[in-house]
Amino acid sequence: MKFSNINKTFIIAELSANHGHKIEIAIQTIRAAKRAGADAIKLQTYTAETMTIDCNNKHFKEVLNGSIWEGQSLYELYKEAYTPWEWHEELFRIAKEEGLICFSTPFDKTAVDFLEQFNPPIYKIASFEIQDIPLIEYVASKGRPVIMSTGIAELEDIELAVKTCRDAGNNNIILLKCTSSYPAPIEEANLATIPNFKERFGLEVGLSDHTLGIVAPVVAVSLGARVIEKHFILDKSIGGPDASFSLDEKEFAVMVTAVRQAEKAVGKVTYELTEKVKASRKFSRSLFVVKDIKAGEAFTEENVRSIRPGYGLHPKFLKEVIGKKAKEDLEKGTPLKLENFKCAVNFDV
Repeated sequence: MKFSNINKTFIIAELSANHGHKIEIAIQTIRAAKRAGADAIKLQTYTAETMTIDCNNKHFKEVLNGSIWEGQSLYELYKEAYTPWEWHEELFRIAKEEGLICFSTPFDKTAVDFLEQFNPPIYKIASFEIQDIPLIEYVASKGRPVIMSTGIAELEDIELAVKTCRDAGNNNIILLKCTSSYPAPIEEANLATIPNFKERFGLEVGLSDHTLGIVAPVVAVSLGARVIEKHFILDKSIGGPDASFSLDEKEFAVMVTAVRQAEKAVGKVTYELTEKVKASRKFSRSLFVVKDIKAGEAFTEENVRSIRPGYGLHPKFLKEVIGKKAKEDLEKGTPLKLENFKCAVNFDV
């Protein structure tokens, strides 16, 4: 898969923790994502032990203060949120059956090694791992396309992450604008960064969105985003760490429709007119006889005007027309043509 060959916005449904630790729900979610119009389903591959340590001191609890997960330790959060590794084979199989691309975010080297058996078409680097240069280097070395979220990254973090991939011989990268707040305030989305990413790094760009609703993805597409990632849940009653900022099937389908419409609206840079627009040019202005004119009578600003419709000479010739004489009688409402002039004229039409 080459990101440079993407011919439409690549829409990713993020499964994340939205399975309630029931594989049946995970499977149903994948099927629902397909119905909602997603192109891909994304998993997360980690365990609480590969993410952090089982420790309840202040360092591992205070880090979640002010978030929707306040009160838990990091270990408790990841214990609740992880997707069992033994599910992966079945989830990859179901996704393939549904015609969805399936890939994952590995959070350490053991997860990369585990995922390799499924021949994943893409790897994702999460926002909070963009500073894990050894992990990025290892992922890039596999030669697969790499999607990187930039939610917590400063510019130098992004530059180093991109350089790490490129130094590993992998330039098949896409950068996702992301705001690592859950949910993210819409006023902190700063989507104007998307075209700057593209210009600065020479890469395809996208959005990993944690805002509520679908405004941000639609705006992102208008700014050049080629990938949209959004958390997806079968039913919000399932609950879980990510439920509050996830879209259900109906909401996701509305987003997909809006994104596809935005794609059509953006279109391409062109000054060519469609056949429908060409047909509408008849409503433009042109030069018409607005008072009866006798043969030999001069054209004046009183008997010739620029009016709708567009069947006469271009209005730009009005100055050249004034003072010329009519070849024949002309009735009010006649579109002015070259053949209406008594003497030969050579307007550059």
